[in-house]
Amino acid sequence: MIPQWQKGIVVKIATATYNTRRYWIQLPETDSFQFNPGQFVTLDLPIHQQKNKRWRSYSIASAPDGGNVIELLIVLLEGGAGTEYLFHSIQEGSELTLRGPHGVFVLPEVLHKDLFLICTGTGIAPFRSMMQYIHQQAIPHRNIYLIFGCRTQADLLYADELKLLETQHEHFHFIPTLSREQWDGKNGYVHSVYEALLKDRQEACFMLCGWRNMIDEAKQNLLSMGYDKKDIHLELYG
Repeated sequence: MIPQWQKGIVVKIATATYNTRRYWIQLPETDSFQFNPGQFVTLDLPIHQQKNKRWRSYSIASAPDGGNVIELLIVLLEGGAGTEYLFHSIQEGSELTLRGPHGVFVLPEVLHKDLFLICTGTGIAPFRSMMQYIHQQAIPHRNIYLIFGCRTQADLLYADELKLLETQHEHFHFIPTLSREQWDGKNGYVHSVYEALLKDRQEACFMLCGWRNMIDEAKQNLLSMGYDKKDIHLELYG
């Protein structure tokens, strides 16, 4: 069944970084919004006369909890009609029209292999949802590596939360890596991080989320390392 459009009310907005905000949206027509971690919703924004040019899709950053409030993580794209509308016209109390959930970018049914969650920018949103869900539901898992690429420390998202989660899960590893700032963590791009972790070519499953260039390069690298394309799952942003 295709999800129907419904009303959403923005109940909270918080600044995440200098160009990224967190939006909490309540769905008053739904008592319990059911979705799988990794899925997304589509907003219908009043930015164009043509329907398909009004639609903008965003991964749900919160974990399913049986309630009717979801969190979206949105970065301002200069010249982007959708994000400029959300940043400049939407306030707490504003109404939106949305539908969902959509998408098949979800966790494997059984986490019997090492899992690599590789992302850039707001591509961390579905992985944050997944990790919160795994934590809350106490889902058994092997090693999980969340490798998060961004430019500087000012671009880090959910870092304190994920560092705390790392201390609570022996087999969860949060690995932020910065490409344009030296610090005491990893430097460079995400590719060198997962390549080093995969030096023994162990069984693994991969989920890639973020900008196309990163995803294309990561996919080709993993295939060239001998991994099967059925174990590589993609979610493109932009």
